[in-house]
Amino acid sequence: MWRYLIRRLIELVPTLLGVSIAVFLFIHAIPGDPARLLAGQDATLADVEAMRARLGLNHSLPVQYLYFVRNALRGDFGLSYRQQVPVLEVIREHFLPTLLLSVSAIVLAFVFGVLSGVMAATRRNSWLDLVVTGVSATGISIPSFFLGILLMYLFAVNLHWFPVTGSTSVRGLVLPAVSLALAPLATIARFVRSSFLEVVGEDFVRTASAKGLSDRTVTFKHALRNALIPVVTMTGLQFGFLLGGAVVIETVFNYTGLGWLLIQSIGFRDYPVLQVLLLLFALEFMLVNLLVDLTYGALDPRIRYG
Repeated sequence: MWRYLIRRLIELVPTLLGVSIAVFLFIHAIPGDPARLLAGQDATLADVEAMRARLGLNHSLPVQYLYFVRNALRGDFGLSYRQQVPVLEVIREHFLPTLLLSVSAIVLAFVFGVLSGVMAATRRNSWLDLVVTGVSATGISIPSFFLGILLMYLFAVNLHWFPVTGSTSVRGLVLPAVSLALAPLATIARFVRSSFLEVVGEDFVRTASAKGLSDRTVTFKHALRNALIPVVTMTGLQFGFLLGGAVVIETVFNYTGLGWLLIQSIGFRDYPVLQVLLLLFALEFMLVNLLVDLTYGALDPRIRYG
């Protein structure tokens, strides 16, 4: 497995290089001039050009990119245009809130999604199955920002149980996490139900039942463990998206995570922060996919890493 892990980590390098080029070109295609924003609306053309030279924007795009790569290899990602502090300090300040939000949301989604899917599958075509299926379809259909506004209005504005916006405390985490968790929860429940129904018909499940094992043992030790393999893949993808910054939810709740920082940086044309943010999102997604691949071996001992 270690050889497989090392090989996969090495493969990340050219992928990140390609992503860095795409990110660099995308950021510089955004309309607006950060030099003009920093110099001020009353600045003369000479002032703007001086600011562009100070920021290194007076060079051609290939030269700017090479400077970025050279400095990044040294661990220097530049200063934030907006805050005039090192970019890594800005990212570090906002990373933990997004990590807590994403982990909370995916734990809620996975636990309740798996339980809902198993209950629906073991009681197929019952009223419980219909309820779970209907709620799952509704959860996938409702936009997260709309759900967030509804929860905010009901539990924060009317009942005063939670802060309205702008809080990164435990109480302030509840409503954003629930809003963010609903869509992946519904997706996981549907995946678990369909995967579980496929596995239940396999020979090894019937053999386990024929041996006289309890229904709980057959369900959770034999059937569910094998049914979770495709679910883990999908959950990993969902977690990658959540870690990438729940931009909409963080904006609705004014939750100062990476998604909130992304919106602020776009508005200010903060190129250094945007570059590192988007590269971080891509790296997180790739590492989560690698972790998912490694999890397969724990769920199915027959899987070997070549």
